[in-house]
Amino acid sequence: MLYPTAASWRNAPHKRIMLFGMSGLGKTHLANLLRDAGDWFHYSIDYRIGTRYMGELIADNFKREAMKVPLLRELLLTDSVYISSNITFDNLAPLSTYLGKPGDTARGGLPFDDYMHRQEQHRVAEIAALSDTPHFIARAGALYGYPHFVCDTGGSICEVIDPEHPDDPLMTLLAAHVLPVWLQGSEAHTAELIRRFDRAPKPMYYQPEFLNAAWAEYQRETAQQPEQIDPDAFVRWTYARALAHREPRYAAMARNWGITLSADDVKSVREASDIIDLVATKLP
Repeated sequence: MLYPTAASWRNAPHKRIMLFGMSGLGKTHLANLLRDAGDWFHYSIDYRIGTRYMGELIADNFKREAMKVPLLRELLLTDSVYISSNITFDNLAPLSTYLGKPGDTARGGLPFDDYMHRQEQHRVAEIAALSDTPHFIARAGALYGYPHFVCDTGGSICEVIDPEHPDDPLMTLLAAHVLPVWLQGSEAHTAELIRRFDRAPKPMYYQPEFLNAAWAEYQRETAQQPEQIDPDAFVRWTYARALAHREPRYAAMARNWGITLSADDVKSVREASDIIDLVATKLP
């Protein structure tokens, strides 16, 4: 572990952590508090994916839709308009929109093969963005003079590594540079996340094996053909199962490489110093 004791963490001139866990439990909130302190560099994995690794794919998808409109088609072909993604740390909608949902195309769905192709693009991009962490640690210090660093990961990090393998190459790389910190939710948090998702289902990345099994099971349960499936209904049905699938993977990541913070603990955090104190309580 990068900081084997609370004292080593508190005394470290360069504090580096990686926040992971389900989206909606406070990762970005904590990262923003650290960034607002003025001496922490905030590296967002989802932002890096949506700009560096999938930015062109996202913009091309917008252009593909715009080309269906005669006026916009003419303007695009004459370079009279410019279409790009305005993705930010707090608004990742362009990335989610590109990932899409499988099912009936008349209801905004994607053919399953196209959907899986985009899922694979995200997997490759997420691994690349996570692998860039050491580069951004060095860049944050050399270019901007930030002594501390927080890596704000997406909820799917547990899907692109093997959490039970002690020599997983990506986690080995990350753990050598940052302290992995799991934000663990309670059953009440999980229920609230499910309710929130049910109100506004959004695309997300799933492990291929999990997704293929869920797609086949949903068709068996509903007796529907792929082209008949309501995309929102499928992702709602899948979400709770995804949470249950990810929980033990997060736990293994924390057990093998890092520490665990309760999402309830995070509620009391008001500033960067609170986060430093909270992390210290989880170290020997």
